Amino acid sequence: MLFGDKILQYKDELLKDLAYLLNIESIDGEKNDECERALAFILKRAQDFGLDYQLVTDKSVHVQLGEGGKLCGVLAHVDVVPAGNNWSVIPFALTERDGRLYGRGIADDKGAALINLYCLRALKENGVTGRNTLRAIFGAAEETGMSDMEGYFEKMPLPDMAFTPDSDYGICFAEKGILHLKVSTPTNEAKVLSQFHAGKAVNAVPDLAYVMLDSSGYDEQKLMRLADAGEGNFEFNYTIDGLMIISRGTAAHACEPHKGKNAATLLIDLITSAYDVHDIGALCSFIDYAVNCETNGRSLGLKMSDSVSGELTVNLGIIHIEGNTAEAYFDIRYPVTVKGDYIIRQFKAVAEYNGLNFETVSHEPPLYLEKDSPLIRELSAAYESVTGEAPTLYATGGGTYARKLGGNGVAFGPHFEGDPINMHNADESMDKENFFKHAQICLEAMYRLFVAE
Repeated sequence: MLFGDKILQYKDELLKDLAYLLNIESIDGEKNDECERALAFILKRAQDFGLDYQLVTDKSVHVQLGEGGKLCGVLAHVDVVPAGNNWSVIPFALTERDGRLYGRGIADDKGAALINLYCLRALKENGVTGRNTLRAIFGAAEETGMSDMEGYFEKMPLPDMAFTPDSDYGICFAEKGILHLKVSTPTNEAKVLSQFHAGKAVNAVPDLAYVMLDSSGYDEQKLMRLADAGEGNFEFNYTIDGLMIISRGTAAHACEPHKGKNAATLLIDLITSAYDVHDIGALCSFIDYAVNCETNGRSLGLKMSDSVSGELTVNLGIIHIEGNTAEAYFDIRYPVTVKGDYIIRQFKAVAEYNGLNFETVSHEPPLYLEKDSPLIRELSAAYESVTGEAPTLYATGGGTYARKLGGNGVAFGPHFEGDPINMHNADESMDKENFFKHAQICLEAMYRLFVAE
């Protein structure tokens, strides 16, 4: 019997705790008290299990087993993106249906976070004495730029080896660079457009957008004809403030924007077909010119790829136009062999050429580990012992805590190929069998790191 199988004795209790954790709307920046509540729950359960724990910052905690040897870490986050729209179940609750577990955070990343804690419990309650120190680290600001881990590692040492179950199986040895960029205009000088709103998170494809237009009857008929001929899903409503057009798309993670339908860019494509720059303003005209409905950066002069990590992607995540405010936020994932400064210079040049202000909001450089490192060997052995197959090594556009580990960590699980988890989308879910298969792999991996020489 593999040690990893011992996690299955906690199945019922784990699901009960999962239901409680998913009920917490821990959206960093919007509901910080709920983020604190989620971390407090982790510490409460650690105390219940007789584990050592520490509140390190208001956004990070750790739970620990053992002392001495190498410091081995497993990292996960308890914050989530907003629920968004079009759910068939209650977003902030655990729902089991047709063999699947539903709820915001089940796949990203509360399910894995709770499993990390239960793996420490299993090791302790089965009397395992390790050569190393095993530390489960939990953060509550991963979705908003990972300031939680920046604060944590200002006070705590980096692990010698670590993994974060916040991606796909097999083992992610390379992560693209991530840029969050902002463009804006000093004032909103649009003659016809008074409001435009879409998106709550820059790292998600917005599934809903709306615009308010002070338009004539002729313009409205033209817009309706264009809408009928286009790809978008639009709704026209007449209000006291003018014509409201609602655009409905499909959410997706910004690392795979092609898998969604961006409600904001589809709406901009519609209105720029009927109005000129003076009517709708410089910001919408820039988005139409430089991005439109592309996700590969071609019109920005940024279309590129490499053999290690694939092609660059661009996502318009947030746009707000109202009163004197006109601003938009973009998420760019660029190949690991490319310098981020080049991407910044090129985007800035195009934005300023179009008369816009430019700002780099955040920048996470790429991650790359050697495929034959001791960490990857241990994780590969854990995966193969549970599944009977060797894991693939891959690169991703996603951003995980592995970036904060100084080259000592990778992303490893919990998502299996062919399981439509809908990360950052409506009806986020995981196959229940896969959920517990990940738990077995995770415990086996943590066990191996704990006892390794």
